[in-house]
Amino acid sequence: MVKADAAEIALRQPRTQPLWIFPLLQPEAARLIPMAGHLQGQRVMHHRIRPAIDRMIAPAQGISQGVSRDGQPLSYNRAPAADLAPWISRLYVTKVLAPADYALECGLFNDTACLRIQLAGLWSAETATGPQEAGNAALFFGPQSRHMPVRVTGSFISLGFALRPGACTALKGPRVGDYLDRIVSTDVLGLPAERLLALFEADAAPEDWLLALEALLRSRVADLDGAAPDPVTARFEEICYRAPTLSVAEAAAECGVERRKLERVISRDFGMAPKQVLRRARALDMASYLRGVADAEEADVLALRYYDESHLIHEFTELFGMSPRQFVLRPQPLLTLTLESRQARRLEALHRLEPGQPRPWE
Repeated sequence: MVKADAAEIALRQPRTQPLWIFPLLQPEAARLIPMAGHLQGQRVMHHRIRPAIDRMIAPAQGISQGVSRDGQPLSYNRAPAADLAPWISRLYVTKVLAPADYALECGLFNDTACLRIQLAGLWSAETATGPQEAGNAALFFGPQSRHMPVRVTGSFISLGFALRPGACTALKGPRVGDYLDRIVSTDVLGLPAERLLALFEADAAPEDWLLALEALLRSRVADLDGAAPDPVTARFEEICYRAPTLSVAEAAAECGVERRKLERVISRDFGMAPKQVLRRARALDMASYLRGVADAEEADVLALRYYDESHLIHEFTELFGMSPRQFVLRPQPLLTLTLESRQARRLEALHRLEPGQPRPWE
């Protein structure tokens, strides 16, 4: 894995004011420690509580999803085939065992639109249009502006893929902003849910499922003459992974466009204003660190994206509905799955991790 160099760190947060480094969620007291200095070249020890895990669930045997160092179940996820990479950011399979009557209460927070095929488990979610329930189903999830509460009863199987920003626009799909924080049938994508469900047997091998998904996507891209997403969108996606503390004006300059054009393109392809998208990216990276599925080498950089502890708590609570400390002390199995997949994608997109290479949290 390639580590961030000093120049990249300085770009992410070029501060020279006194820094406030907080020992994140130290058991006895999560207090700020004021330290004067410059970000570049500075390293501060962080004390992180091991995140709580749900011991009522376990990854199914026989697939490569495994667990994190902290013992949390992870999904089997990977990058798409190279010919699908302009439109697809990640494919995943999750198979989790739980008592038949056990209700897992957690949530999801995805920064891109996703297609999810549920082959087992009874699911319910609090969406922008109200509560929704589903058993076996093929669903289109719009991007999420904040944490979406989700409940799953019994063992569950879920597989699918995350679309890259701009993919829906390029492939003449729905306008993602119309589906923000919503869940609908995949019929809206021109992919009948019944047809999709019929493609996947519950006892098939996970990689076979993903290959079938890729074949379906390949055919769909060919049918739609496969235009690539807007390069401004692709560049802004990279900025979200690398430097989400940039101002909108700075991001527009990096993308080589005027601010108004950036705002128009990002609103169309991300479903949210650029400032909201950057803020969400920063919070998702911090959440990944708190759940133990981020590169620990980035701890200082991730913390210094916030001015102080009050800034972190306010922003995190607004987006996740709980404080950072509560987030760590409560099991978050579903959310950890999606955060881990996003971090793997992020490190690969930044060329700090090769596909198939062991991840820092494994």
